[in-house]
Amino acid sequence: MQKLLLPLLFLVSLKLSAQNIPYGNNKVTGNYYSVRGIKMYCEIYGKGEPLLMIHGNGGSVSDFKMNIGYFSKYYKVIIPDMRSQGKTKDASDSLSYEMMADDIAALMDTLKVGSAFIIGWSDGGNDGLLLAMNHPEKVRKLAITGANLWPGTSAIIESSVNDDKKRLAELNVKPKKTAAEKNEYKLTYMMQVQPNITLKELAAVLCPTLVIAGDHDLIKPEHTLLIYQNIPKAYLWIVPNSTHSTLQDQKDAFNKTVHEFFSKPYHPF
Repeated sequence: MQKLLLPLLFLVSLKLSAQNIPYGNNKVTGNYYSVRGIKMYCEIYGKGEPLLMIHGNGGSVSDFKMNIGYFSKYYKVIIPDMRSQGKTKDASDSLSYEMMADDIAALMDTLKVGSAFIIGWSDGGNDGLLLAMNHPEKVRKLAITGANLWPGTSAIIESSVNDDKKRLAELNVKPKKTAAEKNEYKLTYMMQVQPNITLKELAAVLCPTLVIAGDHDLIKPEHTLLIYQNIPKAYLWIVPNSTHSTLQDQKDAFNKTVHEFFSKPYHPF
């Protein structure tokens, strides 16, 4: 009985330690890299083929806390804090999705990663699309969830658009004195006027792409359908019983489905 108990205790301790990993603040795996004039914070987990995860607006490495453990069993998982978000600081006034896509390409060069699988959530999905468009050699396969091609109510549900407009108006009323206030304004303003990707431009996304959204997403289903229809090699997955947070709401299904997409050859139906 004691011989069986020791391995069980070891497995339990491994599971508990995995649950307690401080994703987003891990001093063991977290490092800063010089990328295009900023110090970009990044955490790396696991071994194997590279998989890069890109978080959404105002997010950080910790947004993927329900996914890193799964994917790091199969891949070398690379998760940066994007420019002006998380631990990656940028005091400049300007910010764009193109700029962040270029940051990812430069980070990959710094890490000597020629190409990678990419997961992009929300604004990270926008960054992923632009990375595939502007740096096609960097992307093996792309999985995006909750991405949008342009701002406004033709792409995003009205309540979310109105909430962002209200917050931007509040930030405009008072002087932006602190770095945090200036940063929030920059991120909120960006969402009001960007991205600006045309349907025709999506033809430049040549890698196999899994286009994902929740059935109760902030992104309108017809907009997600447009993205899918205009990428040459695309699959579409609308995740049932899910909001904009597909990779958290349905983490097991998300992890398994995206892994299968990455590991199996693409074929048209």
